[in-house]
Amino acid sequence: MLLYWVFSTADNKLSEEKTKSVGLSDDKKLPSFWIPALTPQAEATQIKKPDDKVRCPMSGKTIKFKDLIPVKFTPINDRDEKTSLIAKTNRYVCAVTNDILGNSVPCAVLRPSGAVVTLECVEKIIKKDMMDPISGQKLKDKDIITLQRGASGFTGAGVTLEAKKAGPSIMA
Repeated sequence: MLLYWVFSTADNKLSEEKTKSVGLSDDKKLPSFWIPALTPQAEATQIKKPDDKVRCPMSGKTIKFKDLIPVKFTPINDRDEKTSLIAKTNRYVCAVTNDILGNSVPCAVLRPSGAVVTLECVEKIIKKDMMDPISGQKLKDKDIITLQRGASGFTGAGVTLEAKKAGPSIMA
């Protein structure tokens, strides 16, 4: 029993010394190594004040409230009243041709009426007369706003990708 007590106290003292020496020396070297800003290689950076103007994500120009237009999607005429709109696969149609709208169908908004139509409808019907078929007003080229399509399952869908950094690749 006495022999066990001697070994256990010696082990406790040894482990305490190890933790003290490791704790004192490594605390200042690695504060929160899992946070990138607190690693030893990280440089101090100044945080920029955010811009107080709302900007267009596509052009970077400032957006004013008076420049915004309401976008009116035409819901599909479906007799199924029980199913909610979110559960339906086909929800909206073109305001002119009644073609079903989806992620694979390029669309545009007509500024005077706010109606969403397909680009095929714009090319074949609307651009001939340059009249809004919903409101009957004259259109200019800037009154036809192309909508950006939604995301697909493929990461590079509809985007031209270009390598910025060239380097050796590992081939197996």
